[in-house]
Amino acid sequence: MAYKSAWFKSSYSNTANGANCISVAALTNNVAVRDSKQQNGPAFVTPSAAWSSFIREVKTGRWAG
Repeated sequence: MAYKSAWFKSSYSNTANGANCISVAALTNNVAVRDSKQQNGPAFVTPSAAWSSFIREVKTGRWAG
């Protein structure tokens, strides 16, 4: 499914070689995430509240490798 929305690249994406890039788009009640290299490819769509919770946890270091 194609989403006509304003996509932006994550500020944490690896810009050196473009290998680890994601794009994010804010939809009405959801957030869509896709591989920046596959702009016409699939997107993962999740409720905005779930995305916000995930981002909060990433910022605390919970998902650090």
